[in-house]
Amino acid sequence: MSTATGVGSMPGEDFVESQRVVLGELGDLPHLVELPGRGVTAGMVGRALGLVAELGVDLQPAGWRLTGSGGASGVDHRRARSLLAQDLDGLEEQAQEYAGAFKVQVAGPWTLASSVEKPRGDKVLSDHGARRELAQALAEGLRDHVRDVRRRLPRAERLVVQVDEPSVAAVLGGQVRTASGFGRHRTVHPPEVSETLGWVLDAISGEGAEPWVHSCAPGAPWELLRKAGARGLSVDLAMLTAADHDPLAEALEAGDTVALGVLPGTDPVSLPTDTQVTESVLRWLDMLGLDPEEVGERLVLTPACGLAGAGPAYPRAALALLGKAAGHLTG
Repeated sequence: MSTATGVGSMPGEDFVESQRVVLGELGDLPHLVELPGRGVTAGMVGRALGLVAELGVDLQPAGWRLTGSGGASGVDHRRARSLLAQDLDGLEEQAQEYAGAFKVQVAGPWTLASSVEKPRGDKVLSDHGARRELAQALAEGLRDHVRDVRRRLPRAERLVVQVDEPSVAAVLGGQVRTASGFGRHRTVHPPEVSETLGWVLDAISGEGAEPWVHSCAPGAPWELLRKAGARGLSVDLAMLTAADHDPLAEALEAGDTVALGVLPGTDPVSLPTDTQVTESVLRWLDMLGLDPEEVGERLVLTPACGLAGAGPAYPRAALALLGKAAGHLTG
């Protein structure tokens, strides 16, 4: 049957309570909670850099910056690592006996390259060698991370690693702004985008985990992401155009997962019913010419994006609603 999960982030600063909500409402595919409200070290970029042990990183007024070959990490980079370790300790305490599928999330190499600066300024994206080095360090860090999560959740039968790439379409389209804000970085060609992302996805699958890629930005290159090694595509239903339907249908028909974002990431004026959510998914599947019974558990329902900007009550209600709607699809 179909299932439900979250994209990753939740509002507030209480990890224990947020993780408890996720484990309670998403019994078939819970995820490691991200709480960017705790500050920049807990944000998407800082959390991913916390996995990168081979490169020195520090935090400047303009954002995260590499410190150069052999450079020392700043206190904020060490804090990001420590915070992730604390969260994993909390997860282990709550979910050590958990025996189902579980998901963790990490920012992808192109989103990092578009966000992190080189030692002497401007984005890593502007330097071919620097972006390769950052991607390879991320891949190595993810290998260790997957092993660590498996150690902490010894009974988990399946581990999904969702690579968040909201910037990949902008990288391909030459739309990432330079540090000055007055120019744009040159387009990176699809073969390099695919190869670089492939190092990260291969590192995940090499450890026996299932690599997904998430983007809620328009124009995401779904076919390229699959060719790079993604076995799951996490999408925002409201952002999809006619051009997106064929690659997503092909993914489902090939046995890959599509995680369909069907609820907003922030509090709506009125919450739809589970029946309304189910009907919207069925309409989409009908447009693709797919039978929900045949798609089964390969279709996962999610919010469109993370829930960090939502009010305190909405995440629990949204996740419970997704679970009910998923049960209707093939129940």
